[in-house]
Amino acid sequence: MNFFDLNRILLFAPAFIIAIAVHEASHALAAHLLGDRGPQQEGRLTLNPLKHLDPMGTIALLFVGFGWGKPVSVRPWLFRIAPVLGMALVAFAGPLSNLVTAAVFGLPIRFGMPFPDIVMEYVVAIAYVNVLLAVFNLIPLPPLDGFSVLMGILPQAMAQKIAPLAQYGPAALMSLFALSFVFKLDLFGALIGPPFGVLFPIVTGIR
Repeated sequence: MNFFDLNRILLFAPAFIIAIAVHEASHALAAHLLGDRGPQQEGRLTLNPLKHLDPMGTIALLFVGFGWGKPVSVRPWLFRIAPVLGMALVAFAGPLSNLVTAAVFGLPIRFGMPFPDIVMEYVVAIAYVNVLLAVFNLIPLPPLDGFSVLMGILPQAMAQKIAPLAQYGPAALMSLFALSFVFKLDLFGALIGPPFGVLFPIVTGIR
């Protein structure tokens, strides 16, 4: 997919904005339900995209074709459950909410509802981007959600050995992006393509 095409940016940018708002709001809601009132006090318990968009992430979205939201500040020591498990649940809430959103928007696709073509294009784009964001964020590499989920399900001894590697995660992630763009290596496609290829047909019926 060529995200640098203006028509595709106009189609997919709104889908990314919706997906990011759902994703971050779900992190905030999960933390709130576990006992951390910080996200509520910061106004993050909302689907208003303006509360969740990161300035640099938004610029990247418009000019590169992929962006990110403003991380939700979470205080795991306030959780009613073990902090590591709580962080895993908060982390998983984001990708899960994207999959639920994709499934909701997949209904009119699956049942062939008579929407105008332009409306259906946006519906497909929203479902597509939400599945893409869910799968991407479940890569077990910090600072992505998948790392926190992994830390929550691993035995404590193993998690403690892996935890120090978190400091190298952002650099590793940026290196993957750089290699993908500079050398035209589809590294992320190799990582997220197979699970995306399974999930997207399930939620939309498109094969």
